[in-house]
Amino acid sequence: MIAVVKVGTSSLTDAAGNLDRAAMATLADEIAGARARGDDVVLVSSGAIAAGLTPLGLPERPTDVGVLQAIAAVGQPLLMAEWSGVFATHGIVAGQLLLTPYDFLHRSQYLHARATLRRLFDLGVLPIVNENDTIADDEIRFGDNDRIAALVAHLVSADVLVLLTDQAGLYTADPRRHDDARLIEVADLEAELESLAGGTGTARGSGGMSSKVVAARIAAWSGVRAVIAAAHRPGVIAGALAGEPVGTTVLARPRRMASRKLWIAFAQGAAGRIVVDEGARRALLEGAKSLLPAGVRSIEGDFEAEDAVDIALADGRPFARGLVRYSAAALRAVAGRRTSELPEGAPHEVVHRDDLVELP
Repeated sequence: MIAVVKVGTSSLTDAAGNLDRAAMATLADEIAGARARGDDVVLVSSGAIAAGLTPLGLPERPTDVGVLQAIAAVGQPLLMAEWSGVFATHGIVAGQLLLTPYDFLHRSQYLHARATLRRLFDLGVLPIVNENDTIADDEIRFGDNDRIAALVAHLVSADVLVLLTDQAGLYTADPRRHDDARLIEVADLEAELESLAGGTGTARGSGGMSSKVVAARIAAWSGVRAVIAAAHRPGVIAGALAGEPVGTTVLARPRRMASRKLWIAFAQGAAGRIVVDEGARRALLEGAKSLLPAGVRSIEGDFEAEDAVDIALADGRPFARGLVRYSAAALRAVAGRRTSELPEGAPHEVVHRDDLVELP
């Protein structure tokens, strides 16, 4: 079995915000146990920024992106040193792999990352993956380590993705505000369930349950079972790998979506929305056609060319997402026009079919 285990900052730090070596050692014990049973494990670890705060004498997490990147540069080697230390007690060598979502978009980078992870498995090394915080400001602002973990699960054809957090799983409502909230043990995750996930749980973390819901959806559409569970639960990793009810299990879909399509659909947020008519919808979904200016009825948002945009009917519910070839301003100028009416040099496609994915 291949497992990807993601642990967030809140599960790796104490009340003062410092790295909690005891908590890290407990997780290392569980991962070592899984490896001893013959499973391959990839650990996706947050915590670089938290690790860098104390050495720099900063009492709390700043909001400036440039400062956060500098803190991450200090904290990343400290985080790896702690992980290396706790795994060394089990005779396990840890290796670091820093990724960004764009490594999953470009085929050559995708293949290089996959080859590196496979070679680390062959060498008996435990891969520890983190978002490349020092250059990837999207992660620092939006907590993409959960998404990175899901994309890594696709990359290595994992059997299970374990998303460890400070809550027992996904609830019907925010348990911090609703006493009657109940744990969802098995979820066939649809878009509307995202509304059940709260925001960032702690001041030290940058993700939250909503980013785990997105990650679970990515995993499900990769054909990977996902488990959202509490990091402090004894035996949580062994239970998740064995299929025991240790949190919220998100069932895998029967089909596996290509990595580029996953990246377009889930790994980045939509910068705007394009409303189309029914004819355009049929052409996109049933005819596998590109979206042309003639099918565009209205544009929402202020996006640039190459941004991801949602595509919807007039009811507003998105049915597809794609990389747009026009800016919002340029698209407003040509919306509804036939190809023969476009200005010279203007792209014929608003969204090319190769850059389009139907949303679940």
